[in-house]
Amino acid sequence: MPIITKLDNVLAKRRMSLTELSERVDITIANLSILKSGKARAIRFSTLEAICKVLNCKPGDILDIEPEKDN
Repeated sequence: MPIITKLDNVLAKRRMSLTELSERVDITIANLSILKSGKARAIRFSTLEAICKVLNCKPGDILDIEPEKDN
């Protein structure tokens, strides 16, 4: 089951841009873009915690599991 990110949804609800999040969390826009697009292979707990603090959310608001499709 692949893990998917819902960072774009949370950003939209908070009316916050990726640039603003980048500045407030002190992470490059490039790294946040990789996370947002679902291309990230890993995320540090400290990074996840910082993002959640800024967005006032829980990790489950940002990350989800997509069920595997039956063939």
